[in-house]
Amino acid sequence: MTLLCEPYLLDPQPDGIHVLWHTERAGRCQVVLVGGDVPEMTEQEASAAATGPAESGGGWRRFRAETRPLSRMREDAESSVPGRTYAGVTRRPVYRQLARVGGLPAGRTPYRVVSIDDDGRVNVTATYRLAPAVPPGRPVRLLLTSDHQLMPMVPANLAKVGETAGTALDGVLMAGDMVNVADRASDWFDSARRPAFFASFAGRAAGRWPGAPILPNTPLYPAIGNHEVMGRWSETGSLEEQFNDARPDDWDVTTYGELFPVPRSDAGGPRWWSRTIGDVHLISLFATAVWRSPKPIGRGKFQEAAQDVDRPQRWGHGQFIFTPIARGSAQHRWLASDLASPAARAARYRVVMFHHPSHGLGHHSAPPFTDPVPAVRPGGITYHYPLGDDHILRDVEPLLSAAQVHLVLNGHSHVWNRFRNAAGVHWLETSNVGNSYGAYDVTSGRSRELPHGYVQQGDPGGLAPVVPTVAPLTGPDGTALPYVASNEITVFTLLDTADGLVRSYRFDTADPAARVVLFDEFPLDGA
Repeated sequence: MTLLCEPYLLDPQPDGIHVLWHTERAGRCQVVLVGGDVPEMTEQEASAAATGPAESGGGWRRFRAETRPLSRMREDAESSVPGRTYAGVTRRPVYRQLARVGGLPAGRTPYRVVSIDDDGRVNVTATYRLAPAVPPGRPVRLLLTSDHQLMPMVPANLAKVGETAGTALDGVLMAGDMVNVADRASDWFDSARRPAFFASFAGRAAGRWPGAPILPNTPLYPAIGNHEVMGRWSETGSLEEQFNDARPDDWDVTTYGELFPVPRSDAGGPRWWSRTIGDVHLISLFATAVWRSPKPIGRGKFQEAAQDVDRPQRWGHGQFIFTPIARGSAQHRWLASDLASPAARAARYRVVMFHHPSHGLGHHSAPPFTDPVPAVRPGGITYHYPLGDDHILRDVEPLLSAAQVHLVLNGHSHVWNRFRNAAGVHWLETSNVGNSYGAYDVTSGRSRELPHGYVQQGDPGGLAPVVPTVAPLTGPDGTALPYVASNEITVFTLLDTADGLVRSYRFDTADPAARVVLFDEFPLDGA
């Protein structure tokens, strides 16, 4: 049985971890083999261990997976699946295999997945390594990233992560937008046109750079971005049309929850949660809005299409927020409680991750992250976003500052930039993997495509961007730039709590022989 993806790791526990992989058929046997003897097993020996009566041997143990179908996986005419074409929206069978591996000792233990289909065909993966949760207080190394969306520089980016830091980290913090269309199976697994999410993270992308086998060896900690949210279900409209057809009362994150069922919280399930990873207390929030075009005609951020004024079923309702995070909301109450929890207070570092960048130089930092205010005028419906009502800046940032959060990780604008507020909270977006929407700063001379009255240049939150401390890029006049917004230079960031430093690296994909450049470094405990 061919796997749709190599195994990936989620939510390590004190003595265990979750191992997941996906297949197109349920299969007759789906197991994880763990132990010191596993790397040397032949395929025949691994198959025998997977199917035999014993649950363990001298140097191995077996953990069976729970199998369940993913409920919304589909393809359509815009999909690019090797050897297949689709005339329209077509359901695609995908089965999730999830094994809970327990009884792990400290350190990394070899493992392999054995998958046997209904016809007896056997697939045994390469050897990877897993580990239980890093004990509280221990230093960790974390990859900070977001907005992969099958972008062309992702495989190079991850290949350079592997070369720089290795593939066995303590976590990947992904601030949303993993794919383009969440219900399109090939976006996750096997797109032939562009690098699929799991393929790049497993070192199996096609092209010059294959990515790196990071997720088979390192647990993923995700947040929901707008591209993880689908709109209204349709049997006829394309998947892209369905993605764009979200309404305030009709949107869906089922696929996200099925692919990433853990971590989760009692209050928010997999949508918002917290975990302590060594000496880091990580909080992941659901803070994102639907994307709407900023153009002044047609359905968009600022208006409904003129021809649809009398057809409310076609309205987009502006750039509405999916789940409330304002003061008084369930998510805001949970955040306040978690920040005050013993786990958060005892951690050396507190990191909060969510998708929307209210502090940022990118295009998506404006208009404000707030509920659209509609106005009905002769011949049209318009939407306004009050400048003082950004829910993140008004209601969330004060909580983070008061709780002495060290780092906020955002995404969405496909740039690298960072800020530090008056309370010492660092804000970072490190998502430059292609399709950059630009940086809107005095050094770029560019202005956001927004109506008069909105912040067209600079950080809407009023902070000055921090110029990289080691090797910033420069403009034509030699001015050091406080951002990276490029479709050739890719960026990744590593948090190493052993020395309390956040380091950002860049690599010029136009020059394959170029070296990786450390361009920014800052301590979480200070300026």
